[in-house]
Amino acid sequence: FFRYLRSQEYIASDPVEKLESPRVPKELPNVLSAEQISSLFQRVDVSTPSGQRDLAMLYMLSTTGMRVSELVSLNIADFDVNQATVVCPGRSGRSKRERVLPLPPLAVEAIKRYGEQARPHLVGRHPEQESLFLNHHGERLTRQGFWLIIKGYARQAGITNITPHMLRHSFAMMKLNDGMELRSVQELLGHAHIATTQVYSQLARSKTTSPIT
Repeated sequence: FFRYLRSQEYIASDPVEKLESPRVPKELPNVLSAEQISSLFQRVDVSTPSGQRDLAMLYMLSTTGMRVSELVSLNIADFDVNQATVVCPGRSGRSKRERVLPLPPLAVEAIKRYGEQARPHLVGRHPEQESLFLNHHGERLTRQGFWLIIKGYARQAGITNITPHMLRHSFAMMKLNDGMELRSVQELLGHAHIATTQVYSQLARSKTTSPIT
């Protein structure tokens, strides 16, 4: 308003030009407790191909902190069982930088078992499919498809208000609580700016970090 008045020469200067806008506090992310994450894992029926896939995805997310968009964009070639690593090639909309993420033995075993035992049942008539995680039609699993899966397990575990990003947030918090440097957490998460990662430091210092229910 004052800028308009000044442009029309009704006033000589803008009285609010140098005033700073009040900062809106950034909402801290919700995280899952170790017990809640364990409860999600326990809901998976690994006797089915889809259950083995879901277990592999839960391990992948909870032990790497990758985005769901990165998870569903993974191809078979991105997983290296010998090096115990997975490559996030930057195909997702949020990240353009490739990064190599280490995988713990349990995650490697779950992903390997899925690839050898379950994925052949899901791939069906699409043997040329390069996607790592497939739906029941033998096609690449979508973000929406994953969201329905994780929401179902959360409901069974009695966890409400869960979001697809919550495993990523929980991974970051666990790493910081284990003493990992903030810069290292930034590299694992693929954040372009350290300020984005610092929100987890604020959460660690917060007195309101009780697990969601």
